Amino acid sequence: MTDILMPRLSDTMEEGVISSWQKQPGDEVSVGDVIVDIETDKAVMEYEAYEAGVLEEILVPEGESAAIGAPIARIAPAGGGAAPAEPAAKPEPEPAPAEAKPEAESEAKPAPASAAEAPARAPERSAASRPPSSPLARRLARDHGIDLATLNGSGPGGRIVRADIEAAIRGGAPAEAPAAPAATPAPAPPAPPVQARAEDPDVEAVPLNRFRKVAAKRLTESKRDAPHFYLNREVDAEALLAFRGTLNEALAPAKVSVNDLIVKAVATGLREHPAVNVSYTEENLLFHKRVNVGVAVAVEDGLVVPVVKDADRKSVSEIGREARELAGRARDGKLSLDEMSGGTFSVSNLGMFGVDSFSAVINPPEAAILAVGAIRDEPVVRDGEVVPGKRMAVTLSVDHRATDGATAAKFLDHLANLLQNPLLIVA
Repeated sequence: MTDILMPRLSDTMEEGVISSWQKQPGDEVSVGDVIVDIETDKAVMEYEAYEAGVLEEILVPEGESAAIGAPIARIAPAGGGAAPAEPAAKPEPEPAPAEAKPEAESEAKPAPASAAEAPARAPERSAASRPPSSPLARRLARDHGIDLATLNGSGPGGRIVRADIEAAIRGGAPAEAPAAPAATPAPAPPAPPVQARAEDPDVEAVPLNRFRKVAAKRLTESKRDAPHFYLNREVDAEALLAFRGTLNEALAPAKVSVNDLIVKAVATGLREHPAVNVSYTEENLLFHKRVNVGVAVAVEDGLVVPVVKDADRKSVSEIGREARELAGRARDGKLSLDEMSGGTFSVSNLGMFGVDSFSAVINPPEAAILAVGAIRDEPVVRDGEVVPGKRMAVTLSVDHRATDGATAAKFLDHLANLLQNPLLIVA
């Protein structure tokens, strides 16, 4: 019998939450089958089986958490039935650190009863009793105390999707269920958030999800430990917009965005200014040989930063295609650990929301981040005359421990020159 251990799915992950079990005790498991959806500090990720067999026992139920390396389930060899459960309890301390989880060890001892207990638990979590739903929908439902069994899914095959959960949150989850009218005056789902601040009926306390908790911790550490300084620059964006239009005509039906051009320009600038493509540690200043640009993406539960690897070696169209794919997976909660790791610099663009300018918090362990504002119509002076123009504000946040002001200013000046002469970006 083999223990399934809680994997490390994120570089900042300390524990994971079982979002939903896709297999139940007694189900056959093949290599590559998705066994469980695990919620980390960054996303909900699918965990695939690495060996075939039968799911013998679930040790961590849905909604509960486990530390990295702790057993969450057990797989028995195919065709072995429940019989191998008794001898499997003896060698168990070898594959799993049982001393760190005595509760898991105590669960393994009454092995003869596990075969009888599994059928008793299975009906509660069987696929028949739990409607199909997306990982994001399950996470939202759990965060807001909504019972999926009370909803009718609007997705393919009756699958419950995010829109169904949002509708339930707005209208009260029990309204979807064909329950007796008596249940309506006291809806259960909204109760948990209100209980947290029961003394104030005008305040609804919504528990922090894992995205918010980790973001709060990391950004607080960043502002506390990294002495930020900020450099502001106004960029003439007229040539950038014209170049984007030319590219889109040439690449049709493919499209590139202004942000794709900015990411490419940043990567080109970092290649020429390696002193900005660094990370600070207590003992060393780490100069990164690869230019990996993180692109901030707003998702339902907060903010994630997927990484475009080797952006300096990719064309603008390649960056655009990859950035769109990463953003789509980010919103679906499907980003892998590799897609969120290894960034050496980040770009945060709020221009599409009409924000003129802002200062972003550095994403550790990186040493800098570029904040990009909206492109604005403004009068500019050209050849002694005031004419209509396009302007864009960019702000560079820098960790002063890793980079000094002059070095950062040279990088920002080079970046502005690239954006104002976009042919240099692809040269």
